[in-house]
Amino acid sequence: MGRCLAVSQDRDTQPVCSTYPRTLTVNLFSVSLPPVDPLLTDFQGRDTLWGFVPPQPPSAEGLNTPITLHLGDYNLDGFPDALAILRNTSGSNQQAFLLENVPCANASCRGVGRTFLIHWDLTDLASIPDAVVATFFDIYEDGILDMIVLGRGGPKGELAIHALKNNFEADAYFVKVIVLSGLCSNDCPEEVKPYGVNQPGPYIMYTTVDSNGKLKNSSAGQLSQTAHLSLQLPYTVLGLGRSANFLDHLYVGIPRPPGSQDIRMHEWTAIIPNSQLIVIPYPLDDPHSWTAKLYLTPSNIVLLTAIVLIGVCVFILIIIGVLHWQEKKADDREKRQEAHRFHFDAM
Repeated sequence: MGRCLAVSQDRDTQPVCSTYPRTLTVNLFSVSLPPVDPLLTDFQGRDTLWGFVPPQPPSAEGLNTPITLHLGDYNLDGFPDALAILRNTSGSNQQAFLLENVPCANASCRGVGRTFLIHWDLTDLASIPDAVVATFFDIYEDGILDMIVLGRGGPKGELAIHALKNNFEADAYFVKVIVLSGLCSNDCPEEVKPYGVNQPGPYIMYTTVDSNGKLKNSSAGQLSQTAHLSLQLPYTVLGLGRSANFLDHLYVGIPRPPGSQDIRMHEWTAIIPNSQLIVIPYPLDDPHSWTAKLYLTPSNIVLLTAIVLIGVCVFILIIIGVLHWQEKKADDREKRQEAHRFHFDAM
C-alpha cells in the first residue's frame, strides 16, 4: 500500500498496490463515496505494461521512498494532477510520468467522475534515466508549476536533480496562498518583523462565480505531510481555469490546539486572480486580527492589454489628426473665398 495524500474538494487520493505489478490501481477514498473507488487502473503504454515501483531496501544514499503521488495543478484547470514514478514489468526502465486529471470516460471511475490520464510521450521526462522522485515546484514564481525530478543521471550513476520548465500557455488564472506561523505582525518589538514560516495543516478554500454564472469552489491543504520525501509545495496554488472573475470569498483556517472549541478561520473578499496572498495569522487565537499581504503577478495578458490599449489610442489620435487637418484645410478654403468675394464687391 502506498502513501495517502490529501487532495482538494474534500477527497483523499490513495495509491494502493496489490500483487505487483499487474493489479496496481490508484484508488480514491471519500466519506460520501464507497470505501474504495478505483481512479486509475490502466497502466498499459507504448506496448509495455508499467506499474508503481515496489518498496526496496534503503539504497546507499539512504533513499527508501514508499509508493506515492506528488500532486499539483500543472494546467491551472482547478483539478489536481500528479507526478508518479513507474517501472516497466521487465525492470529495465524506470521514469517519471505526468498524470493529468481528466473527466472519467469509462465505467470503472464513473462513481468518482474523474480519472488520471497518463502522458506516455513526454520526451523531457522520458530523457531522465532511472528517476527516483518527481515533484512540482514554481521555479520562476509565475504561478505555473514546473517539475523537479531526482534521477541517477550522473556518470557513475549518482543522484542528480533535473528541473523542467512548464511551457503551458493558456488563458488560465490562479491564486497562490501561503499561510505563515504568525509569530508577529505590525507591533513587533524589533525592526525586523518575524512573520514566521509556512506552517503545516492550514486549510484554504475559495468560492467564486465562473464565466457561465455558476457557483464554483475549491479547496486545498498546506503541508499535510513532511516525511518520506513528500516534497510538497510550501504554498498552495489553486487553479481558477479561464475564469478571470474576482474570488468572492477566500477562507483560511489553521489547526486548533487539543481541547479548544474555537474555530480559527478568517475570510477575505474580492481577491484578484493571478495574485499571491501571504496570510499572517497573528495572534493565532484571534482570527479577526489576521492580516494578509497581496502581491500581483504580472503576466503576458497585462502586457498585451497595454499594447492593445496604446494601439487604440494611437489609432484614435491619427483619426483626430486627419479630421483636424481636413477641417483646417476647409477653413482656409472658406477664408480665401471670403477674401475673393470682398475684393469683387469693392470693384
